[in-house]
Amino acid sequence: WEQRKLGDVASSFDYGLNAAATEYDGQNKYLRITDIDDETHEFSKSDLTTPLADLAMSADYLLKEGDLLFARTGASVGKTYLYRQFDGMVYFAGFLIRARIGEGADPEFAYQATLTDAYKKYVAITSQRSGQPGVNAQEYADYQLMLPSKTEQQQIGMTLRSLDDLITLHQRKRLSIRQRSPVWS
Repeated sequence: WEQRKLGDVASSFDYGLNAAATEYDGQNKYLRITDIDDETHEFSKSDLTTPLADLAMSADYLLKEGDLLFARTGASVGKTYLYRQFDGMVYFAGFLIRARIGEGADPEFAYQATLTDAYKKYVAITSQRSGQPGVNAQEYADYQLMLPSKTEQQQIGMTLRSLDDLITLHQRKRLSIRQRSPVWS
């Protein structure tokens, strides 16, 4: 394992599209900070929107498999989301920063590193500003993580993703049971 900066394993860090959200057009999704579920870190598709922009000129803001997003300001600073193709055609909004993870690292492993206490502590310390908390692209790039070989990263990332999926499944089942059960006073 070796210590590396996130900026060493990402090919780029980019700020999102500054456009208003409009009614969902059925194809082009617009991901904003509020669309990232606080618990699961998944794209919540309950209130889909489309960016109000010339999408032909906005291709740079279209997410690709393995892109890692970071919330950059406010109460959500530090919240992360890992894009997956099954989320469809997704553009990312201006208060998000995209790290395009390079070939030398596994995106799932990098994402899982953002769910750790060490990451949360880094964000808490780094985001302290006068006024609204925030972390910029350079500060995210400076975050240090421990990296094993890429094969180990893939195995660890896949194992942790499976555990996350299992936990989410059980939480949904528990919520479903709770909603169907009569409330006794």
